Amino acid sequence: MSEVFGDPASVAVVGASADPAKWGHWLARGALEGSGRRRVHLVNSRGGEVLGHQVYRRLGELPEVPELVVLAVPATAVHDVAGEALTLGTRGLLVITAGVPDPAGLAARVRAAGARLVGPSCLGLYDAQSRLELAWGRFQPGPLGIVSQSGQVGLELAGLAAAAGVGVSRFVSVGGQADVTLGEMVEGLASHEATRAVVVYAEGFGDGRRLVHTLRRLTEAGKPVVVLTVGASAAGSAAARSHTGALTSTVDVVDAACRAAGAVRVTTPAEAVDVARFLLEAPAAVGDRLAIVGDSGGQGAIGADVAVRAGLRVPRAPVDLDGAGEKDLTSYARAVGALLRDGEADAVLLTGYFGSYGTDTPELGELELAVADDIGAVVAETGVPVVVHSMGPAGSPAVRALRARGVPVYGTVDAALSALAAAVRLAAGRGAVPPPVPEPRRPLPGGGYLAARELVASAGVRFPAGVAVTGPADVHPRVTGLRAPYVVKAEWLPHKSDVGGVAVGLADGGAVAEALAGMIARLGPGRYVVEEQDVRPDAVEILVGARWDAAFGPVVLVGAGGTEAELYRDTTVELGPVDTRQALAMLRRLRCYPLLDGWRGRAPLDLVALADTVSAVSWALVDSGAGEIELNPVRVGADGVVAVDALVTGGAGWA
Repeated sequence: MSEVFGDPASVAVVGASADPAKWGHWLARGALEGSGRRRVHLVNSRGGEVLGHQVYRRLGELPEVPELVVLAVPATAVHDVAGEALTLGTRGLLVITAGVPDPAGLAARVRAAGARLVGPSCLGLYDAQSRLELAWGRFQPGPLGIVSQSGQVGLELAGLAAAAGVGVSRFVSVGGQADVTLGEMVEGLASHEATRAVVVYAEGFGDGRRLVHTLRRLTEAGKPVVVLTVGASAAGSAAARSHTGALTSTVDVVDAACRAAGAVRVTTPAEAVDVARFLLEAPAAVGDRLAIVGDSGGQGAIGADVAVRAGLRVPRAPVDLDGAGEKDLTSYARAVGALLRDGEADAVLLTGYFGSYGTDTPELGELELAVADDIGAVVAETGVPVVVHSMGPAGSPAVRALRARGVPVYGTVDAALSALAAAVRLAAGRGAVPPPVPEPRRPLPGGGYLAARELVASAGVRFPAGVAVTGPADVHPRVTGLRAPYVVKAEWLPHKSDVGGVAVGLADGGAVAEALAGMIARLGPGRYVVEEQDVRPDAVEILVGARWDAAFGPVVLVGAGGTEAELYRDTTVELGPVDTRQALAMLRRLRCYPLLDGWRGRAPLDLVALADTVSAVSWALVDSGAGEIELNPVRVGADGVVAVDALVTGGAGWA
């Protein structure tokens, strides 16, 4: 993003006010804090003085053209003030005002003049490095960049960070994003020297694939990214017709985007700050094996339970010092050091009273500080992270000493382990950057199963042999050459079993004709299909789907299949299209994966053929421009896979 919003040479605050309760006062005061670095001008139609500085009545009276103009004026005045600024040659507008009429028209006017606009309805900007303070509130300088769609959530993040002793390098509230987007502001942090980690709060993602590439550049530059979003209960846009849509929530897709970007998603502002603090303070996490040291058996056991719920492994019982800490504080460092050095743990949790000794018993203060230094030294030596849950006050000398030596400390064990688990996911979860999406190469097929089957089969997916029929009279001449048993299905129905539109296990042509006659009586005339039935005894049913997401483009889903797919909800999602290697990684994340890999002595199933099918479906979606493709179920055996139903819906609407 242009430096006009990072380090402008001059700023004008329009709507500057002497009333401390008004936005114009906060903006004027903040702007003047940076007057040693840039020229600051205050504007208000009433004139006078604010904070001892002259107030001009309009922008045209200023002694120069301000590079950045901040608007805290009534909504009805925004267009006029913006027009005057653009006529003068202003390069950037920061519109705090909410309820601005025709924001799209305002943005178009700004862009036509070669300028840019942040807002409207935003909470402003802050940059510690350039001393730019154009926002509500006060900020503590530090290494954390915050870009937020919601100004209020952004302020909460900044406040929580300050309370945790982590300052802000740059704060951006993007507001309505009529012109400058959240993604553009995030992109600007890649080259921002003071920023060492980033928290992004987004309610929508705009050009999501571009944002993935932006976040990937940040993470590859050594600036970890924490993403906070909403939508865990929102079903996918295609939920009405498919399992794929019903099983893909907004956050599933965001999680896939985060994996591709090398970022990590969290659920609350507090968790975002906890995770960011761990990423800023501790060595990088490399694995999920956790060792635990506590001076209480109860706290160690609780820590183990919390760790497992967070997705960590606890291969050995917690080390219980059982009062040894009180007898000899150095036992903490010895126990932690032994666990760090033996190579059996990827991280260590120290839980309990440590951090409180010097506060409660001042005579132990110096010794506790020395032990904290020893723990920090062994962390630096081994590169293995230690996270501490301390009952002591957040600002105790021992807690400060631990944090200064690269050992993050938290007031609760769940916060400590949630932060560690997120760092582990971040280390393990980086996936492939999604490829560019080509233009569709195939015509979108007509409706119905046969058209869907033809489309997907042309991409290399195997289906059972079958024929189309319209009535019992078609059965005998057309099923010759098909292998029994047979399946009859209503070709046009998306969920056939729900309405009696499928019959299985039909032994001969007579049974097929009878089942078909009954189906026509219930469902009416139409096109029906007779297929060979896959009766391999150890086959496992898997769902393979792909759909277009409005922000992130093609998305691929794999999960436990069959009519109970929504009941089991055992799925994983990636941005598509995917190759066979990525598809195999998706399969391994499923809870039902053991069924595919030789469950209880059975022969391993053909995972490569299944992964090839997943990849083929993802590319078929892209090549055809379909809105969604679903195969459910795909039956997987030791000798290959066969898809026994297919659904293709709508156009992508991808821009």
